[in-house]
Amino acid sequence: MNVSRRLWIATAAGALLLGPGALGCSSTPAPKTATVEPGDMPEGGDWTGVYYSELYGYLHLVHDGNGGNGVEGRWIRPVKDRWGELHGTATGDLIKFTWTEHTIGAIGPNASRSGRGYFKYQRPEGENVDDRLVGEIGRNKDEVGEPWEAIKQRNMLPDLQSIGGSGASEISGGDWDTDNQESGEPEPPAEPEAEPPSL
Repeated sequence: MNVSRRLWIATAAGALLLGPGALGCSSTPAPKTATVEPGDMPEGGDWTGVYYSELYGYLHLVHDGNGGNGVEGRWIRPVKDRWGELHGTATGDLIKFTWTEHTIGAIGPNASRSGRGYFKYQRPEGENVDDRLVGEIGRNKDEVGEPWEAIKQRNMLPDLQSIGGSGASEISGGDWDTDNQESGEPEPPAEPEAEPPSL
């Protein structure tokens, strides 16, 4: 009896010293997911549109209206230092998506960050109100973490191509690599005047 008890104590102590990996457990936490369920869209509600947030700027969303449920979106921060894109699936009044945000002018591993997120489409009570998105984004495999609320803008159509990409013209504003350069032959330099004008 004493021998088996000592053996059990030694085994338990060894497992504690080796840590959770010795018991087949992983120390990596499970991804955080949103506890939200899809519901019905408000009457006349449409995911396609432009939504404004003070933190994230203008978010342009396009919903595949041909019987599909895919959603594409792009946003640019108000100070124009970062832009992002999302790809998701809409089910009723809920979108779940993956996202990537790029730092303009940056290269290397810190030039972008990514994760997952969700939006719920909401319509506040009252007359003549603006629809809104309420949700969160998380880093890496997390779906929650940072809140994101945005108000749908009236009379604005989304234009995904107006946001993002790369190239010298977007960073510096120049047009040296585009078709916007002037055409024709350069003019020869003007001859200097023979004498400076008298004062």
